[in-house]
Amino acid sequence: MTDRKDRQPQGPEDRYREKQPGRQRDIAMLARLSPFVRPQLFVLVGAVFIVVLVTLLDLSIPYITKVAIDNYIVPQTTGEQTTANDSNGKKTRFLTVDTTRPPNREIVLAHQGLFAETKDPSTARIDFADLKKLTIPEIATLRKNDLFKTGLAAGLIFGVALVMFVLNFAQVMLMEYAGQHIMHGLRMTMFSHIQRQSIDFFSKNPVGRLVTRTTNDIQNMHEMFTSVITFFFKDMFLIIGIAIVLVALAPKLALACFFVLPFVVIGSIVFAGAARSPFRMMRVKLAEINAGISETIEGITVLRLFAREARNFRKFSRINDAYYDAGIRQIHIFAIFMPAIEVLGSVALAIVIYFGGRGVLADTMTIGVLAAFISYIKMFFRPIRDIAEKYNITQNAISSIERIFLVLDTQEEIPRPGGKAAAALPPDFAVNRVDFNNVSFAYNQTEPVLKNVSLSVNPNETVAIVGPTGAGKTSIANLILRFYDVNEGSVTINNIDVRTIPGSIFRPRIGLVMQDPFLFTGTIRNNILFTRKSVSDAELNTILENARCRDMVDRLENGIDTLLTHRGTAFSSGQRQLISIARAFANDPDLIIFDEATSYIDLETEMKVKQALTNLTRNRTAIIIAHRLSTVRDADRIIVLSRGRIVESGTHAQLMANKGYYFRLNEIQKPENRP
Repeated sequence: MTDRKDRQPQGPEDRYREKQPGRQRDIAMLARLSPFVRPQLFVLVGAVFIVVLVTLLDLSIPYITKVAIDNYIVPQTTGEQTTANDSNGKKTRFLTVDTTRPPNREIVLAHQGLFAETKDPSTARIDFADLKKLTIPEIATLRKNDLFKTGLAAGLIFGVALVMFVLNFAQVMLMEYAGQHIMHGLRMTMFSHIQRQSIDFFSKNPVGRLVTRTTNDIQNMHEMFTSVITFFFKDMFLIIGIAIVLVALAPKLALACFFVLPFVVIGSIVFAGAARSPFRMMRVKLAEINAGISETIEGITVLRLFAREARNFRKFSRINDAYYDAGIRQIHIFAIFMPAIEVLGSVALAIVIYFGGRGVLADTMTIGVLAAFISYIKMFFRPIRDIAEKYNITQNAISSIERIFLVLDTQEEIPRPGGKAAAALPPDFAVNRVDFNNVSFAYNQTEPVLKNVSLSVNPNETVAIVGPTGAGKTSIANLILRFYDVNEGSVTINNIDVRTIPGSIFRPRIGLVMQDPFLFTGTIRNNILFTRKSVSDAELNTILENARCRDMVDRLENGIDTLLTHRGTAFSSGQRQLISIARAFANDPDLIIFDEATSYIDLETEMKVKQALTNLTRNRTAIIIAHRLSTVRDADRIIVLSRGRIVESGTHAQLMANKGYYFRLNEIQKPENRP
């Protein structure tokens, strides 16, 4: 579009500025994801159930170890058969041997001095201290049952590990399935929402920002969906389960270990409060980085033309430095919290070793209980560290969620007409007549662009709209296409208010040839047949001939299947314009709007474009927006705009005879009068 002054003005820094989300609780932000999570709820519940099973299996391993140590490796069962007091009153442990087994009986008879009788005539006992006086094969024979059960315990641990492997695999697959579906739905919702917004929305939001929201920010939530949810349940179950087991094994020692918990809770609260701000800042600055890169790539020619690379670099450097500083603050917070948790874990382990060791030496605690306690304490602080790490991820994700919903909460859509209005249109609806009825319009309410404009464009009439920059010419095209809604008055097509006609019905009947046409990445064929699924070769040749594209296409190595990249920048402005005219031909519109279609092209190409436009406007209604008055002399009617008002209207001859505003514009544009 040509009239840049028609658009709402923005300062140079406004392009990168983004609204700040209000302070919201994390739970409230996560709750807003419920519409996307709900379809995957069954899968998530299944994953959580598997996590519970994995947690129980994880808790069983130290307990199996404790049983193996106390019952089979260093038996600690109570009773006269295993313990006794010697002459000094010191408690002594004995190994009870079943003498009904011949191999055991032979060993007892061979070492009668080492074995003592028990109340049960079928057993004998030996002091554990005397076992070293036997040979290794003899010890293995006497402890065959203990060795067998120890092997069973080891096999059970191995089996538990295998089951945990299978369950963890299933849990990861379920969470990835659910997470990918959640992100897929969120990304489609985001894309659909952005696509529905008004043109003004895109003038306020840089491309880089919207791309960041749709890609980086949604992907940023991947780990939260796939690991944080299940790990949260696993870690909570693990903490609660370990606490219960510790209290059951040794209540006093457990309470001594829990002495460090208040410090863990306080540290976690401080960490949570301090970590959120850097994460939020990082998401904002990342969007600004992407916006800056996008704008630099788009405007690299202008930057080099005015030698602004150094200034642009400094501007980008400030944004990048802010992102770096936010990242460093987040790392500092995390670097303090994690070692603090490690220290508290070591303190708890020291408490276990000291008090548990004293219990073992005093024979008030078994070695198996101490070993289990050490394992459980290490496990106890592992989920606390995990929760801190997952909180780190969650805060990062929540910062992204805030930005995503900041976009989703922005409603700048053009209101859609109701179904009844669409149903009332004839099936062969065509754009025959356009009327502006006392229309006033402004992008910014303090700066009106159009003031009480009334005009009509009749069927098969060619109307030219001329005037200086900022007069409101392009705004008229925007209002016809309903890219914006009028503030006062109405715009009608076939005497029907455009606000009551679905855009999907009337816009395809209008061809827009812009000053700087946009071409999509793909072949020339795809760009021309943008709205057509298929077309015959003969019809395609006719389109190329009428659009004066045939010579250009024939000179290309791959012809009409030549690939266009990044808006077709490898082609000249005139070539891109001819392709856009061919695209309008292919759509066979009822109304053609030309917005300075010949402004950026050379004279030779301009002649081709004029011929193509003449072909395109034949038997069609046309609106020509122009600065060059020489291009509109043959129009059926010329409308002259100045400061948002129609100041003159008539044919070229009539307006020249009036010697008014149009006459003065012509005089200014004469070659001999140009400065």
